[in-house]
Amino acid sequence: MRVPLLLVVAIHALLSYGFGTGGRPDAMIWDFAEKRAPAQDIVTWDSHSLFVHGERVMIFSGEVHPFRLPVPSLWIDVFQKVRALGFNCVSFYVDWALLEGKPGEFRADGVFDLKPFFAAAQKAGIYLLARPGPYINAEVSGGGFPGWLQQVRGALRTAAPDFLNATNNYMSSICKIIADAQITNGGPVILLQPENEYTSANPYTPFPDGSYMEYVMQQARDAGIVVPFISNDASASGHNAPGTGVGEVDIYGHDGYPLGFDCAHPTVWPTNGLPLTYRSNHLKQSPSTPYSIVEFQGGSFDPWGGWGFEQCSELVNYEFERVFYKNNFAAGVTIYNLYMIFGGTNWGNLGHPGGYTSYDYGSVIKEDRTITREKYSELKLEATFLQSSPGYLTATPGNRSTSIYSDNPDVTVTPVLANSTNDASFFIVRHTNYTTFASTNYRLILPTSQGILTVPQLNRTLTLNGRDSKVVVTDYDVQGTKLLYSTGEVFTHVKQENRTVLIIYAGPGEANELAIQGPSSSSVRKVQGSADFQVTSSNSSDYFIVNWTAHPEGFILQIGDDVVVYLLDRNTAYNYWVTNVANTTSKLIINGPYLVRSASINADELHIKADFNKSTTVEILNLPSNVSKLFINDKETATGKSGLATVANVSITAPQFTIPKLSDLAWKYIDSLPEVTQGYNDSMWPTANKYGTDNTYQYLLAPVSTYASDYGFHTGALVYRGHFNATGNEQTFSLWTSGGTGFASSIWIDDYLLSSYTGNPANESYQGNYDVTGPGFEAGSEHVFTVVVESMGLNEDGIGYDEMKAPRGILGWRLATSKATNTPITWKLTGNLGGEDYRDRARGPLNEGGLFAERQGYHLPGAPTDTWESHSPLEGIGLPGIAFYSASFDLNLPSDEWDIPLAFSFTNNTETSGIYRAQLYVNGWQFGKISSNIGPQTVFPVPEGILNYNGTNYVGITLWALEQGGAKIPAFELVSGVPVWTGREKVELVDSPAWSQREGAY
Repeated sequence: MRVPLLLVVAIHALLSYGFGTGGRPDAMIWDFAEKRAPAQDIVTWDSHSLFVHGERVMIFSGEVHPFRLPVPSLWIDVFQKVRALGFNCVSFYVDWALLEGKPGEFRADGVFDLKPFFAAAQKAGIYLLARPGPYINAEVSGGGFPGWLQQVRGALRTAAPDFLNATNNYMSSICKIIADAQITNGGPVILLQPENEYTSANPYTPFPDGSYMEYVMQQARDAGIVVPFISNDASASGHNAPGTGVGEVDIYGHDGYPLGFDCAHPTVWPTNGLPLTYRSNHLKQSPSTPYSIVEFQGGSFDPWGGWGFEQCSELVNYEFERVFYKNNFAAGVTIYNLYMIFGGTNWGNLGHPGGYTSYDYGSVIKEDRTITREKYSELKLEATFLQSSPGYLTATPGNRSTSIYSDNPDVTVTPVLANSTNDASFFIVRHTNYTTFASTNYRLILPTSQGILTVPQLNRTLTLNGRDSKVVVTDYDVQGTKLLYSTGEVFTHVKQENRTVLIIYAGPGEANELAIQGPSSSSVRKVQGSADFQVTSSNSSDYFIVNWTAHPEGFILQIGDDVVVYLLDRNTAYNYWVTNVANTTSKLIINGPYLVRSASINADELHIKADFNKSTTVEILNLPSNVSKLFINDKETATGKSGLATVANVSITAPQFTIPKLSDLAWKYIDSLPEVTQGYNDSMWPTANKYGTDNTYQYLLAPVSTYASDYGFHTGALVYRGHFNATGNEQTFSLWTSGGTGFASSIWIDDYLLSSYTGNPANESYQGNYDVTGPGFEAGSEHVFTVVVESMGLNEDGIGYDEMKAPRGILGWRLATSKATNTPITWKLTGNLGGEDYRDRARGPLNEGGLFAERQGYHLPGAPTDTWESHSPLEGIGLPGIAFYSASFDLNLPSDEWDIPLAFSFTNNTETSGIYRAQLYVNGWQFGKISSNIGPQTVFPVPEGILNYNGTNYVGITLWALEQGGAKIPAFELVSGVPVWTGREKVELVDSPAWSQREGAY
């Protein structure tokens, strides 16, 4: 009979939870008595914010995954770009699957060593939020779970004893590494998140199970973790919040992705997508802790067949940042992490099936580490403002209104009110219909220390243009001078000796008004700029009003002797940077560079590390009077004066260099599917001989298991050899294969291509039924099916659903005869050489799959290509099969002073190339997976450090022709981006071991 689906789910959940093998967990779950006492006093909190060393701090953070940039010497580059935004924190996941490829063997060395990551964060002045899982999601294979967990019978992410035991080695090892880097030990780690998005579960799995979360936290405590635990609920649902009992964290947090991931329609904002209940939910769920959003949308993932990350960047663009991020400010967020701030690359098969090689994510820092998206500059304005506004941390969010604070109901204002009349209040202004592109005139009604004021006061209106939002301040302290109100937005303010610099900006052409404390309106003079402004004394003798219109040129006002106000349009403000002066509490405001990394003062010398993508004039607004010399990137630079600023002209000339033409290289070729040639010997291959499986997700249909993970193969291409003795009556061959969404597979009978499944982004498996009468099998003759299945990674996992256990490879088969019988098949299979005993320890357990060239290590530099045929991937192969091509080239780039992004760019045209799959290997690292008929990715950035910018590089390409007629790569080239004269640290080559004969390779 047909078993109802819900009953099947129920049986699976109860059996896997209740009867997981492995006995009791090694560390027993205890009775929960009371909330633990803080184990340290360096990181504390109240209902408003965190304190670090007793100082109240706004945590403005971005997500960075070190494993997605396998060049440790480049981590400091990313951290400095994050710090330059005004951020002070980075959140990071750890991918268990990369560190424990075999049960019991934990390895965190080479590119997987986190100690250089911690050191780089500390050097850049960045705190860290550690997120070791054990489950992370993160669009990585298995959600971070290693493939061997498919053999754990207990339900994953539950208190099933065998699952808990399976996590012990990883959690004790990684949490000890993190514990050593806690701020209590002089490191940068200030928070730790156990688990991830523990929010909803299979309806037949105990949930929420506080004992499971408590177990995870105790693993961390036992390893030495003493910093606070923070959660990340997938929605604001209150799971594991303080006061909920067993499994409660110290600080409750949640995530939010209000636009979803529809990169196909980047200008469409859902009607009810703006979160309006964050504040009220927080007061119900965790009022005693800082309001924390541990993941908020910083971009979007994109699936196979998607629209590409530039379009995702347009979906979550600078307008999104203005409206949605400021809406979160209106809710009072003070621990705030954006996912992602830098996405990186799913190199070496580390991604899940729902994504391709790039993990750019449309984030503010692009995959190639450039910062050319406008959203980077917009975010810098917002983050720098909050870090310049300590009053925000203790102000209280109020209820939004369309009438109390605005004279136009089309404008909504949410107050974040000071707790006294002497402190700053913040008013977040947006369109009531937040999706509109309209321009709306309005006036504000603002409560201030001088009474309720209708603003602007000088007979003008304000304009809100399209998808925009403003933070209007009142009674705002500017280094001891009171800004009574400003409808233009504050970027920052800095005091150096006796002079205060305040920067205010607005959208181009927008009229604005401010009222500021000063001796009299007659004390205001224009220092620079031709734009008009109006100054009028207010009813109070202590304040005067400035009415101004944003202009590209901007203008500078001096108020009295010691306050200078820069009034800029937003596009001009984008060029300004605020940077700390090393080993001091001082800050500098610098205008002009592409990026400002750091500043330090040594006697009378100012040293700036900065990047430039064009010649420009550098302005330093508040240079200390004792400084007389300027060094930019260690080069002494002449200075002068312009108005109140110190200026220096930086002239750069792009370097001349040559990028080799890949089409001109001396390409070598070898057949990477010798398995379909007559007489191929597979005697060394593992035999599929397991008559059962511990996989609880997919019950066994066939006489023996051919699930790849049952034999230790968890990544990359899988190859099967199915031997049978023909009866002469064979008619149909049925085959069920699974590789994850977007996968492909091919089936050969002997040397004849029976069929290929070319894949699509929707199907993770395929069931085919094939006529095999054509070959005309003779009774007693021996034949072989060769099946290639592309594994796109393992599924991510829901709580108790065990989707991560969805097997890869061949799931079922039948060779049917006309006599209503089945011809037996004996299967052999392979994946990466050694499986869990993977051979390439430097590049980790996922980098290579099971193709012949990969098993032999021919993708590694120094492969023995001398005897191979000279043949180019541009010519391709004329028959279905798999080819491996390799070539070498030299680079000689001025990378000590110039950051030069490089990428491999492929032309894609299936009409001329045929349908194919390809992999790109660079110096042995897999940095590209290409699906010609699905896409979308054709450009593959490869960072310096993987590429040798001053030496020889080895590139390998696997080309899998899926159809008759073969396939070729129409064209491809190595392309460079815009060179940037840089102040970054030197990039070191990663360890990329060369080829050597692999023992036991077949």
